[in-house]
Amino acid sequence: MRASIFPSPATAPLIIEGGRASSGPRLKAILALIAAILIWGANWPVMKAGLNHVSPLWFSALRFSTGALCLFSVQAVQGRLRIPRRGDWPFIASIGLLQMMSFTALGAIAMTHLPAGRSAILSYTTPIWVAPAAIAFFAERATRWRILGICLGLIGVLALINPFTIDWTNKAILGANAMLLIAAGCWAFCILHLRHFKASSSAFDLAPWQMTLAAAVLVSGASFSEGRFTGDGSVTFWASALFVGPLATAFCFCAVNAASTWLPATTMSMAMLGVPLTGAALSVAMLGEALTPSLLGGTLAIAAGIAVSAIPTRSRGDRLSEGSNQVLDAVALAPASASSLRREAAES
Repeated sequence: MRASIFPSPATAPLIIEGGRASSGPRLKAILALIAAILIWGANWPVMKAGLNHVSPLWFSALRFSTGALCLFSVQAVQGRLRIPRRGDWPFIASIGLLQMMSFTALGAIAMTHLPAGRSAILSYTTPIWVAPAAIAFFAERATRWRILGICLGLIGVLALINPFTIDWTNKAILGANAMLLIAAGCWAFCILHLRHFKASSSAFDLAPWQMTLAAAVLVSGASFSEGRFTGDGSVTFWASALFVGPLATAFCFCAVNAASTWLPATTMSMAMLGVPLTGAALSVAMLGEALTPSLLGGTLAIAAGIAVSAIPTRSRGDRLSEGSNQVLDAVALAPASASSLRREAAES
């Protein structure tokens, strides 16, 4: 019998209360999602602290190495460790090289020049870039909500970067802001890949292989550009490494994967708004970063833009299309299993 640390809707006992079906495992999955959002939010200030003890690429490589090891171990215990199928490799490449490796490495490098809170908000503008790309390249409808969401998001980005006060001669700051927007673009590409193409295996089955690919490339890049491993072995270094790897990568992936089997994709997408907001709030509280008007205004505008973009259209045909798209978007922002994707797409 396979062991599982998170509930499965196929085996969860249901209890009827007041005419509604409720489930103890469902509550545990929701609590796991809340924990994952808090941990992912805290991951930004923890990474910022860890970067004082190890260089960005080695830190990123360590994160995915330990994360992959943890997920491979979980799959081995569950008896579901297997070699990916042929149709899975394009998704291993896109998620592993863009969403994991590029997004994390660019974010880590950017945080050596920018505050953690600002970095978290800018990097999570991903859903805003998905909409114009989907309209331009995949002929999706330009609804009024999508257009409003894009406009709000752009206002938020301008507020955070603040082109009127930025030092345009400081190439490091300019480059760091550009890196975060490129990172968001990499993630947006992965969302569109998952939305319009289908992998043979579930997100959970592919995750450790994607992390292994990301780690392998990052180790090579770190060795070439940063030299030998740079971790100083301090208590803060090991605490940060254990947080970002086993906890923020492996545990959170399992937690969100479990929650996505119970909650609607729209709810999952909206819940992910809590990650950058938590990251910004904890960066102010833990690192003493200033809560400037531009940070507050930009954060609220971007959050509103993402929320508005998630509003489905009214007609049934549009709802079917929007529902399927939101399910797949939730995979990239909060990975779900293949069975939950098929079930929720059918119910939308």
